[in-house]
Amino acid sequence: MKIAIPIADGKLCAHFGHCEKFAVIDVDPENKKLINKIELTPPLHEPGVLPRWLSEQGVNLIIAGGMGMRAQQFFNQFNVKVIVGANPDIPDQVAMDYLNGVLEAGDNLCDH
Repeated sequence: MKIAIPIADGKLCAHFGHCEKFAVIDVDPENKKLINKIELTPPLHEPGVLPRWLSEQGVNLIIAGGMGMRAQQFFNQFNVKVIVGANPDIPDQVAMDYLNGVLEAGDNLCDH
């Protein structure tokens, strides 16, 4: 399984489309382990580009602070699960919180 987390200044970014990079983390959900992490610089942010690009990277799940409904619909078209409302933290911790079932997802931090 691959998890994508939008980051800025080394932490989860409030809006996935305004991030500096994406941490793409290979995880083993059964054993709750992080296997590998890379940071990728995204292409320019335009409607539909990031969902397609992340899908092409093999991403199954994106965890973000905020994301517009249209972007969430694009991710759904590519069979990428979306979790919004996550708190800013380092990517490894966000991924481990998800694997351990303790990720706190709240309100979508994006208003469009």
